[in-house]
Amino acid sequence: MTPVRHAPALSERQLSLAIIALAMGGFGIGTTEFAIMGLLQEMVRDLGIAVPTGGHVISAYAIGVVVGAPLLATATARLPRKRVAIGLMLLFAAGNLSSFFAVDYGWLLFTRFISGLPHGAFFGVAAVIAASLAAPTRRAWTVAMVMMGLSIANVIGVPFATWLGQQFGWRTMFLLVGAIGLLTVAMITRYVPAQAVHQDASIRRELGAFRRLQVWMTLLIGIVGFGGFFAVYTYISPTMTEVTGLPEAVLPVVVALYGLGMVAGNMVGGRMADISVMGTIYSMMGVIAVSLLAFSAAALWAPTALIFVFLIGATGSMLVPSLQIRLLDVSPDAPSLASSLIHAALNTANALGAFLGGVVIALGWGYTAPALVGAALAVVGLGVAFTSGYLDRVRRPAAPGPTTSSG
Repeated sequence: MTPVRHAPALSERQLSLAIIALAMGGFGIGTTEFAIMGLLQEMVRDLGIAVPTGGHVISAYAIGVVVGAPLLATATARLPRKRVAIGLMLLFAAGNLSSFFAVDYGWLLFTRFISGLPHGAFFGVAAVIAASLAAPTRRAWTVAMVMMGLSIANVIGVPFATWLGQQFGWRTMFLLVGAIGLLTVAMITRYVPAQAVHQDASIRRELGAFRRLQVWMTLLIGIVGFGGFFAVYTYISPTMTEVTGLPEAVLPVVVALYGLGMVAGNMVGGRMADISVMGTIYSMMGVIAVSLLAFSAAALWAPTALIFVFLIGATGSMLVPSLQIRLLDVSPDAPSLASSLIHAALNTANALGAFLGGVVIALGWGYTAPALVGAALAVVGLGVAFTSGYLDRVRRPAAPGPTTSSG
């Protein structure tokens, strides 16, 4: 396997500042992706549209992520990665500032699609940059720290942006996120070291990732495994109020617990992946299945429900660094595209989980049924992971080192 090319050694302070700069972009992305859900009612009232129609604004962003991740990652293959990260953040900021000025539904729908385009590509190039800045034994940890921005957004950014939108109008959320995007541009410019373009980089080389079975299997693990996570997360509000019996006033605490779990999961998951990538994927898929299965019963009592909300957020996030590094390992000559595709996969998982969870609720199975669907999806994801690891073992010897992707 060709390793990710490493930049000149940085001091701990320089590495930390570079990671914080990249994570700031993730913070802005996480804030704009999820805060709009909390401001949905204000938005539809102001625009004079129905709630389901307003939901298409959220879908437009997700579609932008799925389209933009492979398209932009491939198109920018021959450009310096630092310049690509800056360009993607400028596009992100422009999209959100355009949403702030949206005067009608059509304009907003278009600008949300534009805002979603750089999402996956930014995380992809940020992961490649982070992995190249750190020692090989710390690759997963640095990637996890970049993703930490997304997790922290769920604890701080989303609640604050939601409050800001409620107090000063829902559009102000986009103004805040646009400012975060511009701040990220300034920080990347100042703190992220420049990197030479790989001499063999090309659009054709990046597209080669699509020819690899292991790339598709890793993406399938993410789609199926995280489909279960989103099946629960999408319907957590009615589950907490209708099943657990908590008042609506407590829902911000529930969301914050999810976010705190994601922060903890990123930190632990990065360390675990530096020990064994596939080992972490195997174990966490199993833990996710058990956690979701137990949640269907734990949701009946408030203390256990809140504990499992935290655990589900943590276990889901523990899986992300391993999947990110796995994609880099199985497609070393197309790192930008490979690492961006996981975010397209996660947004596909979001749609899959929400759809399947809605189906079982519509069938009258109750609000705990999505957790059972999620557990089943996690078991399927575990089966895909075992198959992927088996193919590694029969096709080539296990690669030595602490971050081997072999089973």
